[in-house]
Amino acid sequence: MIITKNLTQLAAAAVMLAASALAPSTAMAHGGAGPMHGGVVQIAADLSFELVPTPDGAVIYIQDHGKDADASRFGGKLTVLNGADKSEAPLKAVGGNKLEAKEVQLSKGAKAVATLSHSGKSITVRFTIK
Repeated sequence: MIITKNLTQLAAAAVMLAASALAPSTAMAHGGAGPMHGGVVQIAADLSFELVPTPDGAVIYIQDHGKDADASRFGGKLTVLNGADKSEAPLKAVGGNKLEAKEVQLSKGAKAVATLSHSGKSITVRFTIK
């Protein structure tokens, strides 16, 4: 009777283990969330950067683990490659978690590289506009 009970428990444990191995798992890493402003999101240095084209340039929103980061602590430039055309603009904090680059054109398929400095460290973020 004790052996039957132990075998039943062992079989139940084996079934649960097999089921958990086959079930899809959710990644526990802090990957980036989807775009919140209709842009393209990339992760660098444990921060989330969303590049959003605007009529007169581009905006980058910065988040740190889902919370808005203070953009005034960042500086840098945005380099954009549209085919053979290259343009650069400084990235300036414009309030909250937003950096702005004026007079750059982000067309579909363009490549953009944000070169940022934060707390004495350099952060490079690469984007492809969809």
